[in-house]
Amino acid sequence: MSVTTPTARIFSSDNTAGASPEIVDAVTRAAAGQAQPYGADSITGDVRRRLCEIFECDVDVLIVSTGSAANALSLAALTPPWGSVLCHRDSHINNDECGAPEFYTAGAKLVPLGGDDAKIDPDELRAAARHKAGDVHSVEPSVVSVTQATETGAVYTLDEIRTLGSIAEEAGLRLHMDGARFAGAVAALGRTPAELTWQAGVDLLSFGATKNGTMTADAIVVFDRSLTAELAFRAKRAGQLAAKMRFHAAQLDAYLADGLWLRNAAHANAMAARLQEGLKAIPGIGLLGAADANILFCRLPQQVTDGLLADGYVFYHDRWEPGVVRFVTSFATTEQDVDGLLHAVRRHSA
Repeated sequence: MSVTTPTARIFSSDNTAGASPEIVDAVTRAAAGQAQPYGADSITGDVRRRLCEIFECDVDVLIVSTGSAANALSLAALTPPWGSVLCHRDSHINNDECGAPEFYTAGAKLVPLGGDDAKIDPDELRAAARHKAGDVHSVEPSVVSVTQATETGAVYTLDEIRTLGSIAEEAGLRLHMDGARFAGAVAALGRTPAELTWQAGVDLLSFGATKNGTMTADAIVVFDRSLTAELAFRAKRAGQLAAKMRFHAAQLDAYLADGLWLRNAAHANAMAARLQEGLKAIPGIGLLGAADANILFCRLPQQVTDGLLADGYVFYHDRWEPGVVRFVTSFATTEQDVDGLLHAVRRHSA
């Protein structure tokens, strides 16, 4: 019995998509024979080598099964329990991790900041980075966490990341990047992964892949390798050191091979751009914010939302405020999927 909804009508999230065929094939190949456990296999080594090439420096890599684990473990390695994590109020770590960052850091406090398009405002960060620093009665500002791309689909430009990185460095804070949709940001900006991360001051990157083609594999990319040993112990303690790591590694190896990760992301971005252009031409539809990557927010009349839901479309609505909906495209979204949604919106708008 099928438990799925037709792909053509799902625009709720990119994690509803399946896996790229290349990745499924890689897992099948990894199932043959035997391999050393706990990441001592050759495929895990290949993933690290690929990421060293992609980021143009020596990195360490910890493969984990979820983005939540990547974020929480990274933050735990960057802040003491009496520290604070400076992040945007709309960030995933602030709204959608069920307290995992606080749990894994043993009590560090998330301090939410403002800024348009879910990007941290530099002036707010500058003030927060110095607020009560060294005051034993308060949490100690310890780490800045930026989300790339953001939860609204906007992308930090290279200059914006450099600015936040400079503020963090001047205040003696570490810099973490939640890159659940990092591939989409790279594809949108046309900048190198190195420029967008360690060259701008990023210490740890949560390297997302499950939203862009893998099945069960994300990673922590470690630029400050003095953190690697601690992260390894934290990952084991958190149940994130898989015995048969080669199956996670096989997914990432295929994901990174021949530029699949960027092709998938560029396609998802292009489908969001196609949707955005189509919605612009429909009277009564209001687009909200920047849509640089694969997430699009807009304001729909209630009869349009109701009509789409009756048609079987799946998307988030009324979660942020009445009338506001979110559409998300993925590597699996087709032009026909987008055009079908646009046709339905036009029909219900008439």
